Amino acid sequence: MKYLLDTHTLLWLTTNDPRLSQNSKELYLNAENEIFFSMASVWELAIKSSIKKITFAKTLEDYIEEHVKGNNIEIMQIELPHVLRVESLPFHHRDPFDRLLIAQAIENNISIIGMDSIFDKYKINRIW
Repeated sequence: MKYLLDTHTLLWLTTNDPRLSQNSKELYLNAENEIFFSMASVWELAIKSSIKKITFAKTLEDYIEEHVKGNNIEIMQIELPHVLRVESLPFHHRDPFDRLLIAQAIENNISIIGMDSIFDKYKINRIW
């Protein structure tokens, strides 16, 4: 199966955060699953890092290199169909990064691993 990690899911996986669900951890660790991390999430982390809302031991680039590329997580690029899909999404949620993740999940027919239950109002499969 293919799964798209929400931004917090990757952060919690890499810090062994107790808020991470056991199911999420198992899906991530299952070598048969294909795991993706959106470029939108990288962008979100860059913004949060620049305003000091989040800090990394080294740099964001090092974090991505170690935890994304180092764990064979594929970066899902932002493509025109993803952006165009955002336009037609209902406004259940206003976070632009989450809306892009939802659009990517719809366009790529992929489940999102994340705890944000507002995602359930969209036509996607959210797993937690």
